[in-house]
Amino acid sequence: MVEKLPEKFKKPALLTDAEFHYCPGCTHGVAHRLVAEVLEELGMADKSILIGPIGCAVFIYKYFNLDCQAAAHGRAPAAATAVKRLLPDKLVFTYQGDGDLASIGLAEIMHAAARGENITTIFINNGIYGMTGGQMAPTTLVGQKTTTSVKGREAQRNGYPLDMSAVISNIAGAAYVARASLHDVKHVLTAKKYIRTAFEHQLAGRGFSMVECLSACPTNWGLNPVDSLAWLADRMVPAFPLGVMKGGDNA
Repeated sequence: MVEKLPEKFKKPALLTDAEFHYCPGCTHGVAHRLVAEVLEELGMADKSILIGPIGCAVFIYKYFNLDCQAAAHGRAPAAATAVKRLLPDKLVFTYQGDGDLASIGLAEIMHAAARGENITTIFINNGIYGMTGGQMAPTTLVGQKTTTSVKGREAQRNGYPLDMSAVISNIAGAAYVARASLHDVKHVLTAKKYIRTAFEHQLAGRGFSMVECLSACPTNWGLNPVDSLAWLADRMVPAFPLGVMKGGDNA
């Protein structure tokens, strides 16, 4: 008879039993788990509202046992603003990719920060348009190949990647801005710490908060899951330096 081992690791109750639709090696699932764990630890499981994006995470409402609101492409910060102003006692957060946030939604995220809206954004940056087939995104690195930059992004032709955390950290209404990476356990734990701190800033009423998570996209990068994590560490982290850019821990 096989002895049943004690359970050491389990799924957060805030995540449903639905299977993620993400590609193998995609780190969206890691980010989902971190958000769920933090909300449970903060005791906000039944007091939080998620505003979902258009993009790879468009089906995010299937994965969280939370009240969720879908928003048009790039408009999640505007929707979150309305929800938070109507329900100020709720923890309201958006979950957005780089195409959603840094391209079509650029005005929404910047003006939400400028107004000091007391909401939080979880920003997933994989440097490419994932859902629509791997086109160049605002965050695509110089030299990075995509379906619309087949020889690599050229700065003189296509411009430079947007460093959204640096931009947002310079807006007066932003209370807390941090960037983490999801390429290994150490950095995943740091990402969780940043997400918790961002939510705590919102709960304290300090204003807009954002955590950027550098994320892997093996399918559109043309790499296997293991190599994509190495590429994330070797290429994306130097281009988008990690750390707290504004606010400090519980400042």
